[in-house]
Amino acid sequence: MAEIRTDPAGRVMRNSISFALAACMSFSASALLGANVSARTASGMVSGVRDAQSGVVSFKGIPFGAPPVGDLRWKPPRPVQPWKGIRTADSFAASCMQHERQELLPWTSEFLTHNKVSEDCLYLNVWTPNPATSARLPVIVFIHGGAFSEGAGDIAVYDGERLAATGLVVVTINYRLGVFGFLAHPDLAAESEHRASGNYGLLDQITALQWVRANIQSFGGDPRRVTIWGQSAGAFSVEALIASPLAAGLFERAMADSGIGLAGLPMATLKAAEETGTKFAAAHHAASIKELRAIPAEDLLPGPQDGPLRFAPDIDGWVLPDSPQALSDRAADNDVPVITGYQANDGLLFSPRAQTPEQFHEMATRQYGEMAAGFERLYAARNPDEVKAVLAQSIQDRDRVSMFLWASRRGKNHRQPVFTYYFDRAIPWPQHPEFGAFHTGEIPYFFLNLKTLDRPFEPVDFRIAQEAASYLRDFAGQGNPDGGDLPKWPRVEATAPATMEIGVRTGPMPLADPEKLDFWTRFFASPAGAHAPPF
Repeated sequence: MAEIRTDPAGRVMRNSISFALAACMSFSASALLGANVSARTASGMVSGVRDAQSGVVSFKGIPFGAPPVGDLRWKPPRPVQPWKGIRTADSFAASCMQHERQELLPWTSEFLTHNKVSEDCLYLNVWTPNPATSARLPVIVFIHGGAFSEGAGDIAVYDGERLAATGLVVVTINYRLGVFGFLAHPDLAAESEHRASGNYGLLDQITALQWVRANIQSFGGDPRRVTIWGQSAGAFSVEALIASPLAAGLFERAMADSGIGLAGLPMATLKAAEETGTKFAAAHHAASIKELRAIPAEDLLPGPQDGPLRFAPDIDGWVLPDSPQALSDRAADNDVPVITGYQANDGLLFSPRAQTPEQFHEMATRQYGEMAAGFERLYAARNPDEVKAVLAQSIQDRDRVSMFLWASRRGKNHRQPVFTYYFDRAIPWPQHPEFGAFHTGEIPYFFLNLKTLDRPFEPVDFRIAQEAASYLRDFAGQGNPDGGDLPKWPRVEATAPATMEIGVRTGPMPLADPEKLDFWTRFFASPAGAHAPPF
């Protein structure tokens, strides 16, 4: 494996990537000189733009589903209407309906959506270093996060150019969000031949994967080497796609960042989701789905009273016949290699706001019940200065054990391996050191997009980005992140409780001290463990 090297700005140094150059050697000199490149899809021709420096060709705003508007609101995506001639694909299409934010710390502008929003949003983007049909490069399809209520494939830190330059075809997608993507309602079930409702956002993702399977060879990709990769809500989507029979055969590997563990995303039954949808309709004075479809999209965006994850995937009996964990336990899901990992400070999203030893004790009693005394013995907070550090340490230990136990449990009845990681490098941020390695902070490293952020990066940051992207590239290529001279990343074995640390130090690390490992193992086997936050 050739090492990925970057310059101080974070750009990939192409003369150091022999595999990427080899992938591109089939280009003729005249093709390399052209600014625009065309590719054929099942719906028509599209024209992309080659970057003069990297040589990567980008195709932005390619439709993969008909606009889900009017009577198609809250229906599975329909086929794209074919077009004649060559469709220009040089700019991002609209993002799906959501509230737009300029900043929501720790997420600065580079992590958020700033595009126009519309219900007409089923578009994807492709970056390729070689659009020749003979290239057969590994493909990564990235599924964005955002609590199933915001985000898009055009966000700055998701730009695929630098990662594609390492020898990959990179795809980012949009999918319907919030009430537009995940409303369940009895009227919608009555319309469905499967008696299902909700999960329209997941159906969008599946349709995008069907598009990739049918078209990606025209962009230089190998339709039989597709990796789905998601972060946060995208990671929960990856877990759902691993579970869904509708996604069978559409991908060969899966990676979930902040992620998959025994502490997962609570998933409503169809009945419970439809009750939520019925209340939503009533609150908007709609007596039927027909009336709800007539309401302008912007008037249906959730307000502060709706809270996060009010609309999210449900067990609808079709897209998801059961919960992902139940399907995994029965080996009734898609058996593919999986990477799952956490950020060191992922838990800040769900951590209790305990600031004093008394509040810490109340939190422990409420959250751990009969196990609270054992928890406080292992994680003692004797003064306010200790509370924050001890709380963070307990969540980090819990997350590492959670994903290890999930992987070990999966290994009992699946042939394909699971790999886990723990990313603990904080993006340098002198103004806000309190956020540390925050949720989503690993994404600029894996995408080789440190240059999108105005931060005082150090040489170690570029080295970590090189390593992270190398592991990802090798996993996409062969289903195993071990492909060369980097520290060996072992698959999860139930008898070897460890994970892969990625950061200033990269290599296997213990999950927790033996006594703490025993505590968390017992916790996840207890009734209280079933209600632990996702991370």
